[in-house]
Amino acid sequence: MKVKIAENIRFYRKQMGLTQEELAEKLFGKKSLISNYENGYSTPDIITLCRLAEIFEVSLDELVEWSHDE
Repeated sequence: MKVKIAENIRFYRKQMGLTQEELAEKLFGKKSLISNYENGYSTPDIITLCRLAEIFEVSLDELVEWSHDE
């Protein structure tokens, strides 16, 4: 199974034209937090995932898209 959260956070952030710092401000966090999410060093908790989905105007399912590695 491959989880695409990190890739999707980067994709949707760039699609909205936001910098890591701007997205961090919307989450009341630091730029390093977004960098860690996008590089797969940490994974957002469920509350943060819901906030990100709201910011990006996508469903939670779209944000945490996963697929089976075959």
